[in-house]
Amino acid sequence: MARNSAQSRRLDVLRAIVTQYVATREPVGSKAIATGGLGVSSATIRNDMAVLEEAGLIYQPHTSAGRVPTDRGYRVFVDRLARLKPMSAPERQALEAFLSESVDIDDVVEHSVRLLAQVTHQVALVQYPGSRVRTLKHLEVLGLAPGRILTVVITTDGEVGERTLTLDTPLDDAQLVAVRDHMRAHCDTATSQTARSCVDAATASCRPELAAAITAVGAALTEVLRGTGDAKIVVAGAANLARGALDFRDIAPVLDALEEQVVLMRLFSEADPGEDLHVSIGTENPHDALAEAAVVTGTYRAGADNSGGSAHLGIVGPMRMDYAHTMSSVRAVAAYLSRYLAQDTDQ
Repeated sequence: MARNSAQSRRLDVLRAIVTQYVATREPVGSKAIATGGLGVSSATIRNDMAVLEEAGLIYQPHTSAGRVPTDRGYRVFVDRLARLKPMSAPERQALEAFLSESVDIDDVVEHSVRLLAQVTHQVALVQYPGSRVRTLKHLEVLGLAPGRILTVVITTDGEVGERTLTLDTPLDDAQLVAVRDHMRAHCDTATSQTARSCVDAATASCRPELAAAITAVGAALTEVLRGTGDAKIVVAGAANLARGALDFRDIAPVLDALEEQVVLMRLFSEADPGEDLHVSIGTENPHDALAEAAVVTGTYRAGADNSGGSAHLGIVGPMRMDYAHTMSSVRAVAAYLSRYLAQDTDQ
């Protein structure tokens, strides 16, 4: 019982060190912890700090200084001690307002990443849905000039794709209407997974004089539905990291790493899609440039039945961060984003 009591007290000491160091950036001494209401003497706290230091959870940066957390100390704090804080009412209102102003997936991603950077004061990352299934909502075929037509494809998630096509044989207005109606009949509610088969069926069953146009419009439709930017990651808030430069021995490699999409994809690949939150700290990160950083990621889903696939969002910041607030913010934005995209899909 005494051992459990001592272990619990030492975890309280670790919590106090992490919390105070995050707030002040100053090494934390026993006197500062004692005044925090643990109910034990400074001498007892010093003994506990010695045990924590021996365990590799804290260290003394200078002989006369207090203690600061190590990577392992932050890890224990995140796994066992951090108490998640809900977003404040103004933050929730701002998130809802931001998303309500979105008209397509690009707006949704842009608004989400900007808000996440604002509420966490860190660098925010939002990935486009990686394997979302786009569904055709509306197809239009318009004549621009003899031999040139405009194909407009609108998907249910708000994606709008326009392709200008050149035909070897010009078609009149009645023939263009026939092309449009034939494509609509065969490809109504086509998805990125079924586009090719519906286009093949449309081409096989059309009038010979419309075949070339049907093939060209079908290729444009397939291209838009399949998309090209699914893996893209949008970044916001780099200035937040620059303001925290004192938390890094050299911030330049961190900023350089954040400009590499491959590095960002590796960060997200560490997260389990089934996890609400994933936190990697210091040397746990898959890139040497982030050995002094912490990464908090979450997963969101783009569709009421997950038909839109899933993707990640998160933040990158120094190890000295407010983990409870950051983790709560990442989880909340992911939940709001999933809910918003599910509602948008249902409409």
